[in-house]
Amino acid sequence: MNALAATNRNFRLASRLLGLDSKIEKSLLIPFREIKVECSIPKDDGSLATYVGFRIQHDNSRGPMKGGIRYHPEVEPDEVNALAQLMTWKTAVANLPYGGAKGGIGCDPSELSASELERLTRVFTQKIHDLIGVHIDVPAPDMGTGPQTMAWILDEYSKFHGHSPAVVTGKPLDLGGSLGRDAATGRGVLFATEALLNEYGKSVSGQRFIIQGFGNVGSWAARLINEKGGKIVAVSDITGAIKNSNGLDIPSLLKYSKENRGIKGFHGGDSIDPKSILVEDCDVLIPAALGGVINRENANEIKAKFIVEAANHPTDPDADEILKKKGIVILPDIYANSGGVTVSYFEWVQNIQGFMWNEEKVNNELKTYMTKGFKDVKEMCQTHNCDLRMGAFTLGVNRVARATVLRGWEA
Repeated sequence: MNALAATNRNFRLASRLLGLDSKIEKSLLIPFREIKVECSIPKDDGSLATYVGFRIQHDNSRGPMKGGIRYHPEVEPDEVNALAQLMTWKTAVANLPYGGAKGGIGCDPSELSASELERLTRVFTQKIHDLIGVHIDVPAPDMGTGPQTMAWILDEYSKFHGHSPAVVTGKPLDLGGSLGRDAATGRGVLFATEALLNEYGKSVSGQRFIIQGFGNVGSWAARLINEKGGKIVAVSDITGAIKNSNGLDIPSLLKYSKENRGIKGFHGGDSIDPKSILVEDCDVLIPAALGGVINRENANEIKAKFIVEAANHPTDPDADEILKKKGIVILPDIYANSGGVTVSYFEWVQNIQGFMWNEEKVNNELKTYMTKGFKDVKEMCQTHNCDLRMGAFTLGVNRVARATVLRGWEA
């Protein structure tokens, strides 16, 4: 089942639990707007290259739409549609005044020079500048993009609309980016994990963790969990996987990974097959890489007691059923990895006010939002007698449905 089918399935299950009217259901599923633009640029060698840029704006009933822009050669429309829809539910679960969007350009950023990427970003912005905006749609970085991409979008957009730092988030600090944004998703994963373990009378300290994926989210989650006394027994990234039953030395691993562009060859643990990392023995498994990694092939062998979904859509619906029967508790992605969009919201707020916060305030506010989010999800679980995934989906869908009805859009 692809990401869109799985997201639609979860939406329909939540809609059934909530008893939503079929008209509302239909209006919530159909995207508000789908944008597709041609982006032609001169390459450094003088030749002309054409790329397709797109933006799917899913829902704006609760506020401006929010979501990443990715530069990737294989941009699957269904996946982007699913991710835009997920952003709608994710922002609603976190109780942020946003709707969902997603977009990008079908290109391989590794094959383009910095000046070609800048030209491409500026042309894309020229094509969509009147369809995004501080109170319309606020893009952010995603796969293949980063703070520099956001800086170019901000500059190009400002040529048309005047200086508008709040039009994008994930910007460099010098252009109005927020302190704490880099660590936000990983820190949110820590706060979500703390809230979950607390529910079972446990704390992070002394629990054994496995983290699949050691990019921004995985490495920050590892660092922060380690600081809280959690024992990280295995980690993997695209270069390989390592295991140490006594706990990996995370500060050394972070340093090694930065210097060697990956964890392969780190001497503080034994090298293992990256495919087997998900089924190694641990208390808490954190998939922080790609979608669909936990499926019917490996779900039966998973030994973790808790799964915290730091990646988008890492568990497919078949695996969900198997894990539920095994009594494994899954903290769903639309809650667990919402730290990033929450601090993006803080960045947007700071830009609109023209008043920047210190890092301590950012982190304290994030903890408040993540803790309240878990409480709200648990309340929905009790109301509808469902698991955490359905608790989160019913919470998100219900908030969007209520806003839609209140605004009189249901006809």
